[in-house]
Amino acid sequence: MTLRPNHLFSDSILKHVLPCASCHERKDHGEGLGLRRADPVRLREIFEKYATVNEDGELYMKADVFVRDYLGLHKDEDYNPNAVKLIAGVVDTSKDGLVSFMEFQAFEALLCSPDALYRTAFQMFDTHGNGVVSFQEFSDVIKKTELYQKVPFNLDSDLVKLYFGKEKNKLVSFAEFSQFLHDYHEEHAVQAFKRSDKKEVGFISALDFYNIMVSVKSHLLTPCVKDNLVAVAGGQQVSFPFFVAFNSLLGNMELAKRVFLNATGNDKTADVSREDFIRSAQMMSQITPLEIDILFKLVQLTQQDTRMQFSDLESMTPEQYMKKITSFTLTEVKAVSSPEERGVMIEVLESAYRFTLGAIAGSVGATAVYPIDLVKTRLQNQRSVSFIGELMYKNSWDCLKKVIRHEGFVGLYRGLVPQLVGVAPEKAIKLTMNDFVRDKFTDHKTKKIALSAEMFAGGCAGGSQVVFTNPLEIVKIRLQVAGELASTSQISAVQVLKELGFFGLYKGARACFLRDIPFSAIYFPVYAHSKKKLSDENGYNSPWTLLVAGAIGGVPAASLTTPADVIKTRLQVAARAGQTTYSGVFDAAKKIWKEEGFGAFWKGAPARVLRSSPQFGVTLLTYEVLQRAFYVDFGGMRPEGSELSLSLPEHSTQARATNPDHIGGFKAAIPILSGIESKFGLVLPKFSHRTADHPN
Repeated sequence: MTLRPNHLFSDSILKHVLPCASCHERKDHGEGLGLRRADPVRLREIFEKYATVNEDGELYMKADVFVRDYLGLHKDEDYNPNAVKLIAGVVDTSKDGLVSFMEFQAFEALLCSPDALYRTAFQMFDTHGNGVVSFQEFSDVIKKTELYQKVPFNLDSDLVKLYFGKEKNKLVSFAEFSQFLHDYHEEHAVQAFKRSDKKEVGFISALDFYNIMVSVKSHLLTPCVKDNLVAVAGGQQVSFPFFVAFNSLLGNMELAKRVFLNATGNDKTADVSREDFIRSAQMMSQITPLEIDILFKLVQLTQQDTRMQFSDLESMTPEQYMKKITSFTLTEVKAVSSPEERGVMIEVLESAYRFTLGAIAGSVGATAVYPIDLVKTRLQNQRSVSFIGELMYKNSWDCLKKVIRHEGFVGLYRGLVPQLVGVAPEKAIKLTMNDFVRDKFTDHKTKKIALSAEMFAGGCAGGSQVVFTNPLEIVKIRLQVAGELASTSQISAVQVLKELGFFGLYKGARACFLRDIPFSAIYFPVYAHSKKKLSDENGYNSPWTLLVAGAIGGVPAASLTTPADVIKTRLQVAARAGQTTYSGVFDAAKKIWKEEGFGAFWKGAPARVLRSSPQFGVTLLTYEVLQRAFYVDFGGMRPEGSELSLSLPEHSTQARATNPDHIGGFKAAIPILSGIESKFGLVLPKFSHRTADHPN
């Protein structure tokens, strides 16, 4: 097939952006956004799926099919054909309404480039496909945007003449046009100010200021800034210097962040006074005193504080939306399309990574709730028929008080050392196994997993941990109940190990399986679904929601498996003189029922829930926060809800591609098209009837 004439995709450029015929996976291309180029064979299969036009034996995709069916944009019946045509023009470089496979493949390569956002915007204006933009092309496109229809731009301004020449016959290259897009929006704002300043006194009303900002600079306004536009102006007239400084500040927020970090020694948790910020600004930037005044006034309005925190700057930073789109591109899109493509060594490394983080998380969680676990164990070991004639503990609170009174605060942590030694591999293998099995059963295109598969993954996780859990718990339990004895001699973990021997460490293992498999089969699915329910509108989970989701999962899992835990405890604790002994799981269950009744199986249930619920909340919170802080991309799946994102503008296209046919660079197509709206304010009317309000 012969590519239609196109300056942008000349032979030299095509050699750079397109893979060679024998290469099915080029890793040396697309490094800019971290995108892996699509397999050309798979790309052609997808192209032919949507290509419905056959000309001289060659297949072509209709331009509107590319936008509406493949990208999934402007699917409404009353869609704007002009908007669809402009979007299609970024790939249809021959401008004939048809997309060839070569054009389709070349655009996929362009989307992998580091400056894909600017190049895509440029191609939208390059309506003739000759690699330059004329004044007429710029004028035709800009008149179709919502911004121009709301606030007309003087196309005969000095700025336009400086770029396109006095006669407007100069052709502008990609690099020059990128700069022009920036200057155009600054000039648009200035023109809007002059139009409102009818008396030419250098002032406009606060209401005019608000209207200009939400019309011309809406793509730069975060919610907290937009809500305080009138207040920051003092509710009075706004001078031109204030107007310029305000817009300059919005463009300098990243610089303001560096000034802040310079003032605090890179401490994002500190706060800064206006004076300290000014001193830092004078040392390293060109942020003016007026811009600083506006900045601190915004802080005072939004936070009711005279000192500024780093989070204040983040909440005001324009283009933050685009950064999150880039973050999505670098993380989700970066993964290979199928985990099966990864080598065994990569999966081993990923499991080792998860194991390490799981060990740390497990230790943190166990330490946080160990006193509750000690109380739970002593209550479960307490027999209704006591050999001393009365119950030692009335309830959990009574047990806690007596432990502190007779054994001191340190008594609450009896057996903690062997617990930490064992809990690290126990929780690590549990978390790792659950993630591993979930990965295998998850549809990586839709990222969905069946509930039965979730329960199976949890069950596998629970069963796999018993090899560590049983020895750990039998030593821990015997140390925990040792404090009940009146003997002055202290029993140690080493003594317990010598007494039990290797096989003794697995006493009660059946009961341990009976408890841990259903516990994890219940816990992990409940946790996963609780996370989704508690996530924000963009699917992100804050640390607080992770803690709550983990705690919620522990309630049904811990309570429903209490009978198995009681049996396990009775089997593992050494019986004292006069106490009933048990030969196995069924023997213990039968004797407990006969001697103590059905209620005995639920002894310590409240303490067990109070321990397991916060423990797993802290453990899963730590585990996921560690994965976020020390993220390593192994090409697998990240925990759901890990990506922080901001709400998209109401007019914006959807930021995340959901079509499984969006492979390679096309995974970033929708984010980049949305970024054009966010970065440059080039919003195209969605519906056709809106074009009737054209200001011309």
